[in-house]
Amino acid sequence: MTDSSGFRGLVLGAAAGGGLPQWNCGCRNCRLARDPASGVRPQSQSSLAVSLDGHSWAVLNASPDIRQQIIDNSALHPKALRDSPIKSVLITNGDIDHLAGLLILREKQPLEIFVTAAIAEIIDDNPVFRALDPTFVKRHTITLEQPFSLLPGVEARLFAVPGKVPLFMENGEPELQLEGEQTVGVELIAEGKRVYYIPGCAHISDSLIARIDGADALFFDGTVFTDDEMITLGVGQKTGQRMGHMAISGPDGSFAALSKLDIAKKIYVHINNTNPIWRAGPERDMLEASGFQIGYDGMEIDFD
Repeated sequence: MTDSSGFRGLVLGAAAGGGLPQWNCGCRNCRLARDPASGVRPQSQSSLAVSLDGHSWAVLNASPDIRQQIIDNSALHPKALRDSPIKSVLITNGDIDHLAGLLILREKQPLEIFVTAAIAEIIDDNPVFRALDPTFVKRHTITLEQPFSLLPGVEARLFAVPGKVPLFMENGEPELQLEGEQTVGVELIAEGKRVYYIPGCAHISDSLIARIDGADALFFDGTVFTDDEMITLGVGQKTGQRMGHMAISGPDGSFAALSKLDIAKKIYVHINNTNPIWRAGPERDMLEASGFQIGYDGMEIDFD
C-alpha cells in the first residue's frame, strides 16, 4: 500500500474462522488453496485495518493470524527499533478468530483496545489475557451507539446486529438472533465518508437496512453461500444460521437484501473455507455481475 493520506481500508484477512485452507480440511476449496497453480490463494482469518494518514492504523478484530498479516502488509511494519503503526484494536465479538490475536500483541507496545462490556467480560474471565500489560494496553469499554474516536479524525460507533454468543460460551441451544453487546457492527466516519464493518450477522433487519443504505462502503458477513453448504459437503453438521451467520443466497439471503441498497462498495469478508465464491463459477459470477466484491488478503479499498 502506498504511503499517502486519505481514508482507506486494508483487508488483513478475508476468511472465516480456520482460514483457507483450514488445517484439517480436504474440501475442494482447501485442496485448491494448497495448490499454487490453482489460482485460489490461501486466505487468513477475518480482520480489517483502516487509516486516515497511512501512518496510524486501527485494526478491526485481532485474528490469530495477525503476526503473519503484519508481516504481509508493509504499512503495518515497525518504523523504529520498538514501534508499531497499529494504534488501536476494536473487537466486534468474542469469537476466537476475532479475539485470540490480542495475545500476539502483548509485547509491551502502547495500544488502545475498544470493546463492549460483554466482550470485556470474556477477556476478564480468561486469565491468559492478563498478558496484556495494562501499563501499555489501555482498554476502553464502549456503550452501543456511543460515538468515540478510533483514530484521530476517525469517528466510530458500535451497534447491535443479530448473532449469538461465542461457541465456547454455548450452554445448550443458544439464541441465534440475539441482539446486544455480544455481536456488533461498526460505523466509521471520516472525511465525510461513511463505512460499515459487519463480519458477523444472522439477519438483516429493517433497522440495519435503514442504517447502512447510502454508505460509501460495506464489509459484510459472507460466511456461507447456502445455509446448508457445510452439511451438503459433508464437513460439518451445522447450518450457517446455527453458527450465527446468514447465507448469501436465497430469498432471505444477504445478496437479495443488499442488492436493493445504494451502497457504493459492497465487499464480502469472513468467508468460510466451504464457500464456492472463493473460486471461479456461477456463484462468484452472480455477485461480481451485480457489483459486489469478494474480499481477499491484502485488498486495498479507497473510500473516496
